[in-house]
Amino acid sequence: MIFFTADTHFFDEYLKHDQQFANRDFLTVAEMNQTIIDNWNFVVGPEDIVYHLGDVAQMASNVTGYQQVLDVLALLNGQIVFIKGNHDPRALFKYLAKKQLHTPKGKEKFLFHDVGLILKFDHYQFFLTHYPLMLGISVNSINLHGHIHHYAVNSATNINVGVDTPEVDYLAGKKRPFGQPFSQKEVVEMVQQKDIDFKKRK
Repeated sequence: MIFFTADTHFFDEYLKHDQQFANRDFLTVAEMNQTIIDNWNFVVGPEDIVYHLGDVAQMASNVTGYQQVLDVLALLNGQIVFIKGNHDPRALFKYLAKKQLHTPKGKEKFLFHDVGLILKFDHYQFFLTHYPLMLGISVNSINLHGHIHHYAVNSATNINVGVDTPEVDYLAGKKRPFGQPFSQKEVVEMVQQKDIDFKKRK
């Protein structure tokens, strides 16, 4: 299976208890980190793929800080495809590549993209980036992004898949666990429901 997330901000002391820009209510970063790990691993299997659209962690820019991030990422299931966010030093990605881990079946655990990539599924073309893109008039083209935390772009073609996204409200059913990556099915549901919502506004 394939999943999507962004803006985990592991170890971020400023965001751990921020209910405005982010949507977090934790006493410690350890509690926040563990909540994300637990909810991630509840749905992501060892061989699944998670596209992480930037801002992995807030850490000291040195080997000690990078190793702390690696220790957390090692606890997460699946292969993680990173798209660089504004809080992701290239040195972190170089460190992770040097200390490369593997899934149980031997796949490299960490893959890296500097700007973004394109995926196609369910008759949509998805542009995966950290920063929101303004696609203009497009047919079945959707931008999946992070960066803006508890905000949403005022466009039906943009979906915020970050852990703090308010667009989780487009998913039917009970409240979703914090930090849980979105499945392909959930992403398509968010796209369709946001489109319906915007058509009602016209």
